[in-house]
Amino acid sequence: MSTRPRISARISAISESATLAVDAKAKAMKAAGRPVIGFGAGEPDFPTPGYIVEAAIEAARDPRNHKYTPAGGLPELKRAIAAKTLRDSGFEVDASQVLVTNGGKQAVYQAFATLLDPGDEVLVVAPYWTTYPEAIKLAGGVQVDVVTDETTGYLASIEQLEAARTERTKVLLFVSPSNPTGAVYSRADVEAIGRWASEHGLWVVTDEIYEHLVYGGAEFTSIAHHVPADHVVILNGVAKTYAMTGWRVGWLIGPKDVVKAATNLQSHATSNVSNVAQMAALAAVEGDLSAVEKMREAFDRRRLTMVRMLNEIPGVFCPEPKGAFYAYPSVKGVLGKELRGKRPQTSAELAELILEEAEVAVVPGEAFGTPGYFRLSYALGDDDLVEGVSRIQKLLAEAR
Repeated sequence: MSTRPRISARISAISESATLAVDAKAKAMKAAGRPVIGFGAGEPDFPTPGYIVEAAIEAARDPRNHKYTPAGGLPELKRAIAAKTLRDSGFEVDASQVLVTNGGKQAVYQAFATLLDPGDEVLVVAPYWTTYPEAIKLAGGVQVDVVTDETTGYLASIEQLEAARTERTKVLLFVSPSNPTGAVYSRADVEAIGRWASEHGLWVVTDEIYEHLVYGGAEFTSIAHHVPADHVVILNGVAKTYAMTGWRVGWLIGPKDVVKAATNLQSHATSNVSNVAQMAALAAVEGDLSAVEKMREAFDRRRLTMVRMLNEIPGVFCPEPKGAFYAYPSVKGVLGKELRGKRPQTSAELAELILEEAEVAVVPGEAFGTPGYFRLSYALGDDDLVEGVSRIQKLLAEAR
């Protein structure tokens, strides 16, 4: 009998998505009859706007969409994405610089797979979204964390970035607004970081999936304006802006040679994205942003409520997120205290206790590279949000 491992070392090293795992456990408990409230998944609670759904229905009737189409995306969608990028970011690209992918996650993986050789380093600001490390690892890259905390609003400084840079550094991953923290860099900081990356000849991969979800005085600024066009890759998609998480349409924008290489990879990995979903995405990016604005107003209201309630809990501190739809409170002041006969020492242990005792699902900071924190999504109904945080308040008030 062979003694070789059944699963390759490369795939065995991949961790399950922590956010999806928490969401799945919460749903399983709910299906079993427990009144669980889940703050785990980053998914708008709104339905996809009706005009987008109608476009998909019409597309399903069109025999053209029953066949293979170009692996890199429908030509009309690529043109529309280029036009949308100019409209929303002021950044001009040609349709040939666009690759339509199966959701934003495929765009993330293919960007790193295309840019990295084994041993190339990627600067990643922590806390970070759970998929970035796995995509970098699969591509053979080495992740170098630039750790931030609540004292700076989870914003990295140029001094921190420079301290992490080595001769092997090839890519800076830049994310603003941020998942999981909701941090948004100012225009001045974006410009300064872009200049720094340019001075050192770094590639910049910028994830702009939350570009329309900013609040208060914050503004979205694309770093693509402040680095050479031949050294920037933009990742985006329809999931968050248009409440289309299940439609699985994202895209990658970059220099033509990078897009061509990534398209070659996709031609063997998946071929074209579902044509019906692409036509729905076409309706989304060509439409106005009125539906998006209504969702943004709701998220803004929920954001303020959640942050206020979290900061009322002794031992918890939550900076006000400026974008996306997440709060990222520090719970370090609660760790080690007695609670329902236990003394959770880590945020993972505390999250497990909250799920069992308060029937509320949160994602611990371990999943995002910074233990001692929770991520809570406020992309759920107002009543559930208040009830869920109230349960956490009541439970943690018992900590001694």
